[in-house]
Amino acid sequence: MIVTTCDTVPGRELQSTLGLCRGSAIRARHLGKDILASLKNIVGGEMHEYSKLLAETREQALDRMIEDARSKGADAVVAVRYASTSITQGAAEFLAYGTAVKLT
Repeated sequence: MIVTTCDTVPGRELQSTLGLCRGSAIRARHLGKDILASLKNIVGGEMHEYSKLLAETREQALDRMIEDARSKGADAVVAVRYASTSITQGAAEFLAYGTAVKLT
């Protein structure tokens, strides 16, 4: 599956637009890792626990968007974007969305 933030796929023509495809994932912080991250607040530095959590959540949302596109019969997803929001204290949602297309 071709996935791009561009509105087109370089070197290919769009045959048809199949509509919006999307995938979302919500993850909550782990109490043990939250304590470690809190210590980083005191001494400074990257909060690896949160970085890993957010990266995994983005990938899961992207995978779900691709599955949604496949279910529509798409060859590619163009104009891909991400959005995130806080659901509750300690939990965040990532949404990946784009336009499912057929290529010639």
